[in-house]
Amino acid sequence: MLSGVAAYGLWGLFPLYFPLVDRAGPVELLAHRIGWSLLFVGAFLALRRQLGPVGALLRDRRRLRLLTLSAVMIAGNWGLYIYAVTTDRVIEAALGYFINPLLSVGLGLALFGERLRPAQTAALGLGTVAVVVLAAFSATGFPWIAVSLAVLFAGYGLVKKLADVGAAEGLMVETLVLAGPAALFLGVLAARGDGTFTTEGVGHALLLVAAGPVTAIPLVLFSACVTRVPLSTVGLLQYLAPVLQFLIGWLVAGETMPAARWAGFALVWTALVVLSADALRASAAGRRAATSGDAEPQPMVA
Repeated sequence: MLSGVAAYGLWGLFPLYFPLVDRAGPVELLAHRIGWSLLFVGAFLALRRQLGPVGALLRDRRRLRLLTLSAVMIAGNWGLYIYAVTTDRVIEAALGYFINPLLSVGLGLALFGERLRPAQTAALGLGTVAVVVLAAFSATGFPWIAVSLAVLFAGYGLVKKLADVGAAEGLMVETLVLAGPAALFLGVLAARGDGTFTTEGVGHALLLVAAGPVTAIPLVLFSACVTRVPLSTVGLLQYLAPVLQFLIGWLVAGETMPAARWAGFALVWTALVVLSADALRASAAGRRAATSGDAEPQPMVA
């Protein structure tokens, strides 16, 4: 539980980190995040003598194709999130991670033919209405950052589920896939004299290097949590990150919350309460059925 709270708590504090290095620009930040994450995760796996599974993944063509796709998705998610935070759109980014669980339920329906329970249907309907309200009545227009972040992250989760790999090993392969383009981009920046790693001081350089542990440590903590804690509990913990992001955007960054935005968020939060209550009820019913031997446990969609 402590690992889970720490993981989602660190993810929730991301909006405080990226403004510290915004002189680098979103794409340069993304490239550094990829490179330093690769080095940090590689060192972590080497110390634990767990590089063997990485080699096996690289030889498994099916999983390598899936991880290449997930690498593209997570790079898009990272890049868009960095752009949102560094352009004062933290609240909209938080909205994306509130929408994500609803979108995951929709993917289960569309791709796996899962039958939705009435509460899940109601939650999806409320989430859809929330996006319509934000698009129609919000001064910022259609929340494209929020929707794009939700689509990319839900798709990333789907692909990682199909690949069935550990968090650290998967991140190692994904950053290996992305390392070539990231190194090329940083090399071109350095050749043109536009890179900030060596021109903005030691403090700036160290903050860029910190992108490695900042990215990898929450994933390792999450992996430690998800293998030991019931999924229904993990499903509730996931809301900690966007709640913290929302509070940082509203109370720290001073982003505005007009009436239309409050209305949209209220609809999303209501949908998440309905979804979470239904997931807890289904999980408890599944455990009771498994104990009595009357039926198989119900899978939780989250």
